[in-house]
Order: sequence, then structure tokens, then C-alpha cells
Amino acid sequence: MMKQVAFLVCLCSVGTSQALEITGAGSTAAAPLYTKWQEAYAKKTGIKSSYQSIGSSGGIKKISEGAVDFGASDAPMSVADLNKKNLLDFPTVISGVVPFINVHGIKAGELRLTADILVGIYSGKITKWNDAAIVHENPKLALPNQTIVPLARADGSGTTFTLTDYFSRVNPEWKQKFGTNFTIAWPSNVVAIKGSADLVANLKKTPGAIGYAEYAYVIENTLNYTLLKNRDGRFVKPDASSFKSALAKSDWEKTGNFEEMLTDKPGSGSWPITGGTYVFIPRVTAKPEQTAEAVKLFTWAFMAGDEIANSLDYIRLPDLVQARVFREISSVVDTKGNRLVVPINIKQ
Repeated sequence: MMKQVAFLVCLCSVGTSQALEITGAGSTAAAPLYTKWQEAYAKKTGIKSSYQSIGSSGGIKKISEGAVDFGASDAPMSVADLNKKNLLDFPTVISGVVPFINVHGIKAGELRLTADILVGIYSGKITKWNDAAIVHENPKLALPNQTIVPLARADGSGTTFTLTDYFSRVNPEWKQKFGTNFTIAWPSNVVAIKGSADLVANLKKTPGAIGYAEYAYVIENTLNYTLLKNRDGRFVKPDASSFKSALAKSDWEKTGNFEEMLTDKPGSGSWPITGGTYVFIPRVTAKPEQTAEAVKLFTWAFMAGDEIANSLDYIRLPDLVQARVFREISSVVDTKGNRLVVPINIKQ
């Protein structure tokens, strides 16, 4: 069935120029999705775009400097920082940060981990796979007397931000010592690696390793993910259902407060390390044509890009959340205070 949607974004009167190219940078976790969206959008419109997968903090830095048309991060920015940097942000999809392992004989979804175990591993307190705490949760598994090699991101990573936000919520000692951030001064037992792709590659060749990445990387690379015990005491697997369950326990739909993290949400089916991925654009733009094209790209993605998102194992935003996003991006103005008028007609 063909669906036709007409959507009007209130931005200033800007003509579309085929010579324009949209530039973006940031999140490595969202890179597969944004690249595919850009490719599909170019085929539909002829508007070319590029994306640098440099990590969330790098994306925020570039959009803050005006070096790209949009930045991307797997963590939201505070309202105070958005105002300071003259930016607005909006989520594009949701997903989850997923622990995965390289332990001989242990298949995907077999190992059960709790928050205390995961924090213990990354803080250097749990160092063997047959530690009593792990055995207690996995009495039926033959866990080896093998050293655990925790792998983590060395670069400014939104995935790390989401993981450490979860750690800080469930473990006061972690919160006090390490806190929540894009980069962490990891303990000496942790091997820090730049980029999600390289972390995955290193895990595959490191016996006894454990790492973390956004769900799409886990599925794409058929990694041996773990189950996690959530706030309600249930062991859950990472998938669309458990991510949606966590989102449903947030106020995103009610208030549009996208600064709210989705970690450690209640609900028997909720994945405890759920998170969104975000795009940043100027609130007052000195480059109205480029900003308008960036807005059109993501509006098209919301209205016609679901199939691509689903194929890459990202979870689309509910309609009410998308409506709040549209309301937010319609507030963008040029330096003279004029809103751009960008008509978007989408056929699917």
C-alpha cells in the first residue's frame, strides 16, 4: 500500500540547491544507520551527504564549532549546555548497549550477568570467569578458570556514556569514583580501544574478553551477547521488545524531555542499558540552506526510513515522540530571526 505524507517544517524561505552537500559527524554506534539513510535520501532527492564516524564527543565538538551541518551522539546534552552552544538536539532511534563475550563454550544468551557483576568486572574486582558471583547466577554453565579481559572504548563515546550512566545508577561506589562520562579513566585491568568496530574486532581475537557496543553491532557481528538482570529482578535479552519496554517507562512521550536517560528503567521486560541516539543542529543557524537540508534529511528518515532502521536492528521512535521532535526542529531560525519554510512531500 502506498503512503503519501505531506509535512511542513517551519524554517526560513530557502531554495533547494542540488550543489549542497550535507555534512555530519559523531556517533560510531549510529554510523551504519545514518550512512544508509543518507544513501537512500540521495537516491530520492539527489542531495549528497557525508558522515564522519568519529565518536559522540567528536560530533558534539564539530557541530559546536560549526564545522558540520549536524552532529551525532549517543547521549543527550543538558539543556544548559544546549543553550550555551546555541544547539538543539533530538533523538532519531533507540537501541541498547549490550555486553558480549568471547568465552569458549558459552553461546549467545546463555550467560547471566547482574549489575554488580558487570560493575565488578570493569572496576577490577571480578577477574576470573569462574568467580563465585558469576557461578552463583550460572550454575548450569561450565565456567572456565580464565582471566577476564574487559574491553572498553578509549575515545569519547556515547556508548560509554550510557554504560557508565547505568553503572552510576546501580552502584554508588562507581558513581563516586568514576561517574558518568564519554571517556573514563579506566582501571588498569581494562583494555581501552578506539571505536566500536575495532573493539569488536579485538574481542573476537581475545579469549576471555568481554566488551560492549550498540545492539546493531552485536547483531551484525553475531556476537555472544549476555543476558542482564533488570531493575525488576528479571533476566532479559537485548531486543526491540526490551528496548521499547524501557522507553515506555520514560517521560519522552509525555514531556518531550529527551535529556532523560533510559537506563535502569522499571518493567519486567525492560533492558537495563537502553538509550537513544541523538542529532544536534544549530538553534540559530548562520547556514540556513545547509541546516534546512539536514532537517529535511531526518524528516524524510522519520517518515520513510523505518525499513532501513529495522533492517539494521535500530528501533524507530513512537509517533508521539516523533511529533515532539518535529515541534522542536520547527523552532530553528536564521540569524535574522526568520523561520525557514521547508516543504517535504514524501511518497513511500
